[in-house]
Amino acid sequence: MSQTYGPITRSDLEAALNGLVSEGQETVAEAGIRAAGAAGAFAFLALAVTYVVGRRRGRRSRTVVEVRRV
Repeated sequence: MSQTYGPITRSDLEAALNGLVSEGQETVAEAGIRAAGAAGAFAFLALAVTYVVGRRRGRRSRTVVEVRRV
């Protein structure tokens, strides 16, 4: 089962490298879409938590001002 291979040519190398690069670019594009979605979800969650904590803190430290007429 021995196979004989011919010499490696420049076109063989270019085809192999172009195949690797195109696979890498597709992977990066897919990962970028996922990363953007995750970043958006994290930003929304952080904003929601900040809002809820701010409302709670505002209720606890709210100042009551009484106005009296003399």
